[in-house]
Amino acid sequence: MTRPLNLQVGDLHSMPHHEAKATDRDSKEHQYGGIPLIDLFQQAGATVGGDLRGANLMKYVVKAVDGYQVLLALPELAPDFTSRTILLADRVNSSPLPTGAGLYRLIMPGEKKPARRIWQGNVIEVRVTQ
Repeated sequence: MTRPLNLQVGDLHSMPHHEAKATDRDSKEHQYGGIPLIDLFQQAGATVGGDLRGANLMKYVVKAVDGYQVLLALPELAPDFTSRTILLADRVNSSPLPTGAGLYRLIMPGEKKPARRIWQGNVIEVRVTQ
């Protein structure tokens, strides 16, 4: 069962951070640092582990403050299904994200196009699709 999760910037900064490389819009590879999105989903009660099957495989949409939305299936995030780590990043190349870029970016290593990245991630709403 999912539950509302409202985290402040300080909460997110105190969580364990990971790093991942991803090619940016400038066609250059950058090193991003941030929180694995699966950690946030787990805190909100998302189904993981042995219960991640059937209808639980296709539940979540992530929405940014500007209304941009992307669909993510839990297997794209869960360590039982994938070796990549999708990040809610707050750093790039060991520095905070540039001014005007929002507080967070959704970084998906290995994707050829950045279409599912969220760039203005000041508020991210995660909801179950119906």
